Amino acid sequence: MTDADVLIVNAGSSSLKLAVLNGADEVTASVELERWDGSADHEELVTFLSGLAGAGGAAGAVGAVGHRVVHGGRAYTGPVVIDAAVVAGIGALTDLAPLHQPRALAGIEAVGRLMPGVPAVACFDTAFHAGLPPAAATYALPAEWTRRFGLRRYGFHGLSHAYAARRAGQLLGVAPGPGSGPGLGPGADGGRLRVVTCHLGAGASLAAVQGGRSVDTTMGFTPLEGLVMATRSGSVDPGLVLWLAQHGGLSVAELADALDRQSGLAGLADLAGGSGDLRDVRAAAQAGSADAGLAIEVYLHRLRREIAAMAAAMNGLDVLVFTGGVGEHDAGVRAGAAAGLAFLGVAVDPDLNQGANGDTEISAAGAPVRTLRITAREDLEIARQVRGVLAAGPD
Repeated sequence: MTDADVLIVNAGSSSLKLAVLNGADEVTASVELERWDGSADHEELVTFLSGLAGAGGAAGAVGAVGHRVVHGGRAYTGPVVIDAAVVAGIGALTDLAPLHQPRALAGIEAVGRLMPGVPAVACFDTAFHAGLPPAAATYALPAEWTRRFGLRRYGFHGLSHAYAARRAGQLLGVAPGPGSGPGLGPGADGGRLRVVTCHLGAGASLAAVQGGRSVDTTMGFTPLEGLVMATRSGSVDPGLVLWLAQHGGLSVAELADALDRQSGLAGLADLAGGSGDLRDVRAAAQAGSADAGLAIEVYLHRLRREIAAMAAAMNGLDVLVFTGGVGEHDAGVRAGAAAGLAFLGVAVDPDLNQGANGDTEISAAGAPVRTLRITAREDLEIARQVRGVLAAGPD
């Protein structure tokens, strides 16, 4: 199974991405269905999987399927082979991720129908954070609520954070466990490598990864907590939300829609069309929009503040990683974040940062903290987890 091809299935809120990775982790086939209706009869999906079978794929070389599932709740803290009970368990978590759980289930059902008999594994975005220390995972709410509703900080983007942290260690020639190695500073807590991974895209979160384990993260019970995002507010005073409900007359539905779809960069910049795309916001700021300029300042302020908070959770910082669409492609965000983190030892080389492409270091010479730009590859993390759980066999 370690050499088998793995089909990666990533069902978004409206799209479906599929890719086949061979035993050398090379993508040998891929397709993106931008408007997938959730059906196994979708023409592009049938054509793609039939093509794999014709090339010896689904009928031969493809030995497993790995599905990205956003929420694992308390039940799923690692990858798991999919059966009827797992499908039911994923469905039971729909209220925690109403946009994504049904789509993941549709992907599981559709690919399962078209590739019967091929083992499938669910890989959860929350699983990487399942072992958060109690102090980081627990909300200061009435204990009865916590027990009754199972409240905790779940965290998200775990597949991306796990890959980025491990890849950082590979690039720097350092294992994720004890022994930070030369050029990485003393390394607190027995010399374990302390990494802050910044997954910055339309959705955005940070993780404090120490010794290969997530010890803190910015998203919480839902993906609304934490950083300013494209259309999500990030953390706001809960009293403000209560005030809007009690005195502003806003309904729960109105508040939910505004916080998730009308806030963040989109709300701050107030562009025609409501775009929260950082490229559009930056263009508006350069054209003289004060609102767009403020949006970028707020975004960077929150980013710097939360990076420092993640470093505090590890008593220091050895490596800072930028990944995700914005993290990979926006040199201005990387420079803006680093500019406020010199007190931690972060400094980037302007030329390296501006020309960064692929997995590369952008640190300034002599900077105590190493700063990296890493391409997001959740597919590689999913393939790794799929092969691992199938190689382990049944309990």
